[in-house]
Amino acid sequence: MARNAPARYGWTKLVPASEPTGDASSRLTQTVLAQRLSENGARLVTPGADQYSGLALPKDKTITISVIAGPSKGVKHQLTRPLVSIGRSGAGADLQIDDPKASGVHCVIGVKQEMIRLCDLDSKDGTYINDERVQAAGLEHLSEFRIGSSWLLLIVLSKEDFATS
Repeated sequence: MARNAPARYGWTKLVPASEPTGDASSRLTQTVLAQRLSENGARLVTPGADQYSGLALPKDKTITISVIAGPSKGVKHQLTRPLVSIGRSGAGADLQIDDPKASGVHCVIGVKQEMIRLCDLDSKDGTYINDERVQAAGLEHLSEFRIGSSWLLLIVLSKEDFATS
């Protein structure tokens, strides 16, 4: 199966409101987990509009991430929130995989309108699409990506199709 080429674009950086925006060691890069936004009172570090408020799952679609190769092959996670973290088992990510090469919280998937973005969280070993390391990339139905030694597949179905599958 052909792997989708990455669509490169940035992701807004978020930091807890109590942290200074210039301190790189304390900054949460690329994005933070949705629950941390509400629990820690995070704010956007961007001029202008509040882009986080636009994150939302589509009402007419179901989005699932399946592990198709690697130690956790067969694990599936249906998105119930528009921002989902992926990482090594036991580290607190929303979708946990038993892969020692994955970072604790390795990457996130964010959904905004009809866009789905994959963002690496400065993981040690990186996030890959088509054997190319990416910081941020667009995903679509049947996009594959690799973290550690695991391949994951994004499946987007209309709720009608999902109900009959």
